[in-house]
Amino acid sequence: MKPNLVDPSTVTTEMAVQVRTWRVDEEFSWRAVARAATDLWGSGYGSNQLYGRDLCAAAAHVLGEDPDQEPWN
Repeated sequence: MKPNLVDPSTVTTEMAVQVRTWRVDEEFSWRAVARAATDLWGSGYGSNQLYGRDLCAAAAHVLGEDPDQEPWN
């Protein structure tokens, strides 16, 4: 079972748009998304790849998109 490091209810629309920009427009890896989020919001997870994946999934859901489909993955 995959750990869930992100509570989706804590991801605002503004945060989701920023995560989408990193992942989709700037082509960040999950690890790079995690690092950027930690730097911007002080998440405490550093560059943890699982955190980056969970953050991307939560952001996609907030935006009504599927994190396992294009353009996310």
